[in-house]
Amino acid sequence: MLYVNTENIVGREITESIGIVRGSTVRARNIGRDIFAGLKNIIGGEISEYTQLLADSREEALERMLKDARRMGADAVVGVRFTTSQVMQGAAEIMAYGTAVKLK
Repeated sequence: MLYVNTENIVGREITESIGIVRGSTVRARNIGRDIFAGLKNIIGGEISEYTQLLADSREEALERMLKDARRMGADAVVGVRFTTSQVMQGAAEIMAYGTAVKLK
């Protein structure tokens, strides 16, 4: 399935806007990652444990959004965006959302 962050897909005609689709996941840190992150916070540099956690979360949210679009019979999703919010201390929600469309 096509998905883009633009409002149109170059070379394709949108014939119908089906509606908003979304997918989200809530992930929490764990003690092992926190220990390594704490050490890296002291010496500096990328905290790769959190980078990987967020990358995995974005992929899961994206897949759930695409599943929602397939369920609605969409050919593509336009205007794809990501958002994040803290749910509780140490846990965050990552959400992917966009508009499901039919293509000619």
